[in-house]
Formats: sequence, C-alpha cells, structure tokens
Amino acid sequence: MVMVEHAYVRDGQLYIQRPVTAGAAVTFAGTDIAAGELVLYRGTLLTSRETGVLAAIGRAAINVWRRPRVAIISTGNELIPPGAGMRPGLIYDSNARTLSDAIRECGGEALPTQIVPDDIDALRQALRAALDEADLVLLSGGTSKGGGDLSYRAVEELRAPGVLVHGVALKPGKPLCLAVTHGKGVVVLPGFPTSAIFTYHEFVAPVIRKLAGLSGDERKTVNARLPVRVNSEPGRTEYVLVRLVEGQNMLSAYPMGQGSGSVTAFSRADGFVVVEQYQELLEAESIVQVHLLAAGLMAADLVVIGSHCVGLDLLLGELHHRGWRTKFLAVGSTAGLQAAIRGECDLAGIHLLDPVSGRYNEPFLREGLELIPGYRRMQGVVFRAGDSRFEGCTAAQAVQRALEDPTCVMVNRNQGSGTRILIDGLLRGAQPPGYAVQPRNHNAVAAAVLQGRADWGVAVEWVARRSGLGFLPLAEECYDFVVPRGRTNRPAVAAFRALLAEAQLRQSLRSLGLQP
Repeated sequence: MVMVEHAYVRDGQLYIQRPVTAGAAVTFAGTDIAAGELVLYRGTLLTSRETGVLAAIGRAAINVWRRPRVAIISTGNELIPPGAGMRPGLIYDSNARTLSDAIRECGGEALPTQIVPDDIDALRQALRAALDEADLVLLSGGTSKGGGDLSYRAVEELRAPGVLVHGVALKPGKPLCLAVTHGKGVVVLPGFPTSAIFTYHEFVAPVIRKLAGLSGDERKTVNARLPVRVNSEPGRTEYVLVRLVEGQNMLSAYPMGQGSGSVTAFSRADGFVVVEQYQELLEAESIVQVHLLAAGLMAADLVVIGSHCVGLDLLLGELHHRGWRTKFLAVGSTAGLQAAIRGECDLAGIHLLDPVSGRYNEPFLREGLELIPGYRRMQGVVFRAGDSRFEGCTAAQAVQRALEDPTCVMVNRNQGSGTRILIDGLLRGAQPPGYAVQPRNHNAVAAAVLQGRADWGVAVEWVARRSGLGFLPLAEECYDFVVPRGRTNRPAVAAFRALLAEAQLRQSLRSLGLQP
C-alpha cells in the first residue's frame, strides 16, 4: 500500500518516491479497539471524547444516569425575584440563583424556583407539589425559631420517616434541617447566603453527585500561614472563609471577616479554614489547612493588599479588562504595609500620615520597599444633607457637636486603616455611639449614613457626592502604592505603573475627585 502523495505517473510509468514494506499504511481490524475490549468505565462523565468513541464502535445510544431533579422553594414575604422592581423592606432572592447553578455544577437539574410567602398553607401546598415532581427538595429560609420561620414546621409534618436532623454544631449553618419522606430528601437551608451555600456544599452537593452517578467530590487542601488571629465560639465547628496570597515561603490565608449574611464573601473566597468545635482561637502565624472551594486555584497576576479606594477599584477594573487577573484584599493601610514587608503582595495601597513629619506614606518605608506615587484625595465628614448639627460647620466643629449629642451615632472604619487613624485623631480618645461599627470601605460608610443607621462618618469626597450626602473637608491625603523590590519587575506591576501614567486613566481619576 502506497500513499498517493508519495507516487506519480510519467509516460505511462508509475514512480514510487519512498521505499515500501509489507503492511505499511494498512490498519488491521482490532488495532484500535478489539472485540471484547473495555471502552468506557461505568460512571464516566460523557464529553465529546467519550461520545466520539461510542460513535466509532457504532453505539447510537447507551444507558446513563438521569440528572436528579431538584426543586427550590424560597420562603419569605420580603423576597422578590431578580429583575423585579425594588421597594423598601424587600430583598432580591439571590439564594435561588446560586443554588440553581450549584445544582447544575453537581450534575443535577434545577426546576423553576418558587417564592412562597410566610403562609403555612401555601408552603404545605408548594412542598407537596415539589415532592411530586422532584427527587430532592430544597427550601431556603424559615428554619430558625422566629414567628415567620415556617419551613421547618411544614417539614416536621412529613412522615416515612420525616425529620432526621434539625440543627447542627456548625458555624455558619446551625439551623439546617434534614428530612426524608418516601425516599425523597427534603432540606431546609438557612436563609443567610453564606450559611445556605456552606450547608449546601457540605450536606447536599454529595447527595446530588451520588444521584447523578458522579464520583465523590474530594475537596483539595493546601497549607497556609494565618497572618492574623482568628477567634471562635466554642461548641460549634466554624468555617472561616479565606483568600490566599503567595508569601515568601508559603501561601498566606487572610480571613474574609464577613458574616453569614454576606452575598459576596463566598464568591470572592479561595477556600475555608476549619476551626474545630472546642477550639477557641487560631493564633496568628499558625499553619492551617485550607479547603479549596475550586478544583483549580488560579494564581492572580497582581495581588493588592491594603486600604480600599474608589481609584484603586478603577485601576484594577481596567487591568482586569486588559486580561490581567487581579486580587484585592481590603485590610487597611497598616496591615497592607505589613503584607508588603512580608512579601505577600505585589502592591499595598496605603495612606498613612506620620504625625512627626506631617508627610504621608514615605516615612513608613523600610529597606526592601519602594513607593509608587498614586494620587491625592480629600477625606471628610459625611452626613445627611439638611442635618443642622453639621450644616455650615467645619469638620472639627461637626465632630465636636456630634460628641456633645448622645443621640448622634457615628459609623467608624476598620482598625489599622488610614481613615481609622484619622478618625481616632479627631475623637481624641472618645468612643461615641457607633464607634464599634467598623466597615472596611468608604461605600459602606456612605450607605450607613444614607440609610439612617448612622448620622456621620468619614469617607472620600467622591463617594459622598455620589450618594447625595453632605461633605465637610477634613484632610487631603496621599494614596500611594508600596511594592516589595523583589516584585518591581513583575509584568503585572509594570502594567500597573504604565496604567497610572496614561493620560486617559488620569482623567478618569480626576472625574472621581482624585488628583494624580
């Protein structure tokens, strides 16, 4: 057998350009797949590779596991579906969307979501209909002991056998309820988003994967250093969400520091650390085991740790748009500087005032650190427009009036942030109502004042103006970036420097009230 491209005809003669041996260019029966040979294992997930093999052996159909059908019932008078018009006192049902996609990721089929009000008869009817159609039913919310918590009451009426567990020694996720009725599972997940997602992945996802014929999802773990101390409540196993960054010798795990009501915490976390049931704390610098939330951990091209700023949001957003993977941890200027000293980040965003020299940031540099100039921004006291306690005052006068009024509530900033240092300088040791409330960014401060949860706080000017709040200038400060010298030549750091120098980007910073 000779390939035609290796031969030609001239003057009626056949010329062959390569030597030929017996059996060359011939495929014999059984060379690829022989009769009786194993082609695919039971439980193999079918992709284009597997279906191609099946087609090659002439199989048009095979037996497969049916995707388990999972019904989701969200409960609560306050819930509305995404896309509906928002009104005071309502919240969007984010749990249903998260759970639906998580079910698909585990090989299941999520049935259309129902939102059922706090009505026991309506909930009973929805539960019966879901059990008729689905293999597994998930209820979101209504599993605690409040007057409007009806889910567990409806589930308690199930039999054969009924409720198996109500309450687990787990944080977050304590009020979880597990039941079985006539061979079908019913789970009441906590209503708080992080609690709901944690308990779903720990208790529900393995069941769905089993019903779908998939192998167990063994979560990978990595060792990491814990840079800060983590306190825990004895008596319950606690899961602490963390973000991972590369240190000099090993990974560092930064706690997310957000409660079970956080919608974004789970999406931004890389993994979680388990604090055992009778363990009261994890000491700083201890080595912990991190359970990864994703099978493949993608390292970021640029890691930024430090103080939050809307200008930094703009810079990182533009880098992300250009194809760079970025990760930001809002831990405050002081903690960001320490992270840079330990070599755990590429950049640390800081705005630290040295009271001796009156200069920002540069006096805090150590050997091995370099300063990248950023921009200037105005910090000030924010308040609701029309509040007579603040209108027409200077920032210092406004704070003094606030301290003289015991009904005037402040919103603070997280300890270690440059803004917190500025606030403590204003207060001079006083701790007025609201002092213990410590959000991690300027947007949260503005939201607290705008919603009436606080009367005043300190934030940057652009955030105040965007929120329609009053603003009393306090201090123009320098927001700069510290980079460990060992990372100055990294491509992502070079891209960040170049971006800071772009005329269009600098104009965008000015539109936010920042001065490059």
